[in-house]
Amino acid sequence: MSAFRVTVPASTANLGPGFDAFGMALSLYDVVEVRVTDTGLKVEVIDAGAGGVEDVPTDETHLVVRAIRATCEHLGVELPGLHLRCFNTIPHARGLGSSAAAVVSGVAAGYALAGREIDSSDALQLAAGFEGHADNAAASLLGGLVLAWCDGGEFHAERLTPHPSIRPVVAVPSVRSATATTRGLLPAAVPHADAAHNAGRAALAVHALTAKPELLLTATEDRLHQPYRAPAYPASTELVATLRAQGVAAAISGAGPTVLALTTGGILPPEAGVTDFDVLELPVDLTGVQVAAQ
Repeated sequence: MSAFRVTVPASTANLGPGFDAFGMALSLYDVVEVRVTDTGLKVEVIDAGAGGVEDVPTDETHLVVRAIRATCEHLGVELPGLHLRCFNTIPHARGLGSSAAAVVSGVAAGYALAGREIDSSDALQLAAGFEGHADNAAASLLGGLVLAWCDGGEFHAERLTPHPSIRPVVAVPSVRSATATTRGLLPAAVPHADAAHNAGRAALAVHALTAKPELLLTATEDRLHQPYRAPAYPASTELVATLRAQGVAAAISGAGPTVLALTTGGILPPEAGVTDFDVLELPVDLTGVQVAAQ
């Protein structure tokens, strides 16, 4: 295709106890319009709701461009000149997988430029290689709920369909958070009791997310990462505690500071007193990245 559009969903990761293992695609989308040109590279970045995109590069260092080039090299395709228009809707550095979405859109564009259907297993290796973990990338690639892992340096993911009654709501603050910073707050070791607790809750979460949502409050309990990262975003931590005290299965979304609430009604209780957050109901995206000719 000489001109096409890539649409890629946002994602939330961890979902409480599933650190670097659970991901879910959400119905908030970045769109990249790709047009083949004779030579050169032109990148336009358009703020379609993400906010703060003025610091996004428009040269070879742009994440979508880097992913396109890596994919074309992997597929043995000579990359032509390109004109990209990137409509950014997913908020940056908020724990909603903006970087994973950019990488997945670039990988999908690379397959389109090669005239090939996306090989999901191969594409996951490329995308997760940029991230260092596969939870967000797999969710944006495959849609739905994903269980991700790495075995011997090879990334894997299994896609599951979440229970249809689950209606995610996110509370997005104006402040940003860097994954590298929040990972730096994690200890090198955790108590055995906490590790055992999270193992049990993660197993329960798979059942709760797919078959028995009434167990989600218990299933989303975490002792592995959220307590250690709490100083990085105190307002988000407080909101999670408030929502959970009111029976809402809430957790920090990815590296934060966005708060994820797994509701069945699509709203947060008014008594939660959510202020200084943009609250959005974002249904689960079930399709993952999509490529269409223009």
